[in-house]
Amino acid sequence: MLPGKIVCVGRNYRDHAKELGNEVPKEPLIFLKPPSSVIGSGDPIVLPAASTRVEFEGEIGVVVGAKLCRATEAEAMRGIGGIVAVNDVTARDLQKTDGQWTRAKGFDSFCPMGVPGDAPTDLQRLTVVTRVNGVEKQRGSASDMVFSIPALLSYISHVMTLDPGDLVATGTPAGVAPLAPGDIVEVEIPGISRVSNGVKADR
Repeated sequence: MLPGKIVCVGRNYRDHAKELGNEVPKEPLIFLKPPSSVIGSGDPIVLPAASTRVEFEGEIGVVVGAKLCRATEAEAMRGIGGIVAVNDVTARDLQKTDGQWTRAKGFDSFCPMGVPGDAPTDLQRLTVVTRVNGVEKQRGSASDMVFSIPALLSYISHVMTLDPGDLVATGTPAGVAPLAPGDIVEVEIPGISRVSNGVKADR
């Protein structure tokens, strides 16, 4: 079943903000991806003709398990339903030219996500790894995040109610790079979730 909404967090790793020439935000920078962008493992990422630079962004995803509205961080922790590997695929050129990120983040197939696994008791130990054609490109830990997972969920829940099944993508570490037709990109949260997708050009 598709998530009702997908809330993403930008620039939540200092090294990633730096590699794109951006400042680390003082508050979580949130944006939305449409549910229609979701694909599963094995489905193709389609590179749209409108973009000349589509990049991978491996992320730790949180599946909401209980309604969260103006939740404390402790309540947010209890509301986590699972952890899932997510690829926040981004048309980087369109992100820069549009000024807002809806088109750059919202194409069909731009949100590959795996099968959720159980959340560990210590979220800080979560790690996300991205590989392209078997070569590691990204590795980041939740302990490196600017804003922790409970803090993000609490913050978002003070903006919009999070419902069971919603997905929160918590940001990507440094190492993003372009994808090309024929690539295989894999995002893994070791021991918990994995998603792997081929890449093809739009017709």
